[in-house]
Amino acid sequence: MKINVWNTILQMSKERGVEPAVIVAAIEESLKVAASKYYRHNEDIRVAFKPERGELRVFALKRVVSKVADKGREVELDEARTVDRNAVEGGAVEIDLPSDTLGRIAAQAAKQVIVQKVRDAESEKIYDAFAPRIGELVTGVYRRAENEAFLLEVNNIDVFLPTWEAMPGDGFDRGEQVKAVIVQVRRGVKGQEPQIVVSRTSPRYLAKLLELEIPEIASGTIEIKDIVRQAGERAKVAVASLDRDVDPVGACIGLRGARILAISKEIGGEKIDVVVWSPNPALYAKSALSPARVEGVAVLSKAEKTLEARVTKDQLSLAIGKKGLNVKLASKLVGWKIAIKESGEYPQRIDS
Repeated sequence: MKINVWNTILQMSKERGVEPAVIVAAIEESLKVAASKYYRHNEDIRVAFKPERGELRVFALKRVVSKVADKGREVELDEARTVDRNAVEGGAVEIDLPSDTLGRIAAQAAKQVIVQKVRDAESEKIYDAFAPRIGELVTGVYRRAENEAFLLEVNNIDVFLPTWEAMPGDGFDRGEQVKAVIVQVRRGVKGQEPQIVVSRTSPRYLAKLLELEIPEIASGTIEIKDIVRQAGERAKVAVASLDRDVDPVGACIGLRGARILAISKEIGGEKIDVVVWSPNPALYAKSALSPARVEGVAVLSKAEKTLEARVTKDQLSLAIGKKGLNVKLASKLVGWKIAIKESGEYPQRIDS
């Protein structure tokens, strides 16, 4: 049968960004599905489709036998010779679908299965493009809010910023550009596109903003060791310098605080404490309790990972922070529980 669809396939390939071979395979599969309604005995259905030549055949391959035991896969010699006069017992014949039936199922294939197969191929292409980008900073254009999420458009693809991944007080105007970091890419189900989830509360989001603003981090001279956040309120960033001539905290803060203030503005005024990382838990905790000035830190129990930090009376509330947030974030950053005590006498065991 002659069928002129090659130009249509090429056009669809260009419009959807899907290889022609994927569309051809989809057509072949759909033809098999449609032909199975004509061949009703579990026949071995074959498709010979060469769209660039305009050639299409759908046929059932059957073995020639003296007595049929499997109607779907076998045919008697006399019947086989009505199809191929050279047929011999033990050989095989190809029984073509009648041309009028083939025309109908070809139309069915174009309308039904092709669309779904192309959609599946598009979905897989989107997934393959975004799955390796988890942790990457993207800028999307805000389109609308739906189902407890802000819908952003990134490279003509919809991405979702769930309300719980948005900053407190986030609200966007239609068309506004919004920065976020990709945190999850889920495969599409039942013909749906993959779901790409982004976040503005993730520590990774702050890390990417720091990398953008601070060349020493981008170049690898300064390493971000860890970040903890209470989004919209306070963050602590532990850094270390791979160059002893570069002050990691000073470089991150910038002249008169310009660098860190620019990042803080980007995340709604969230306070950012940049602290020096140390492998020594006591020294690390002393730094992590910034902006409070800590007089000393003692290890109370290595087994239970508990520390005691001593501060003067005027630094006590600063060390603890509003609703205990400063010490809570410091503890999370260090990985040890930190108790804050007002200075009187220095503790017996001190590691600072």
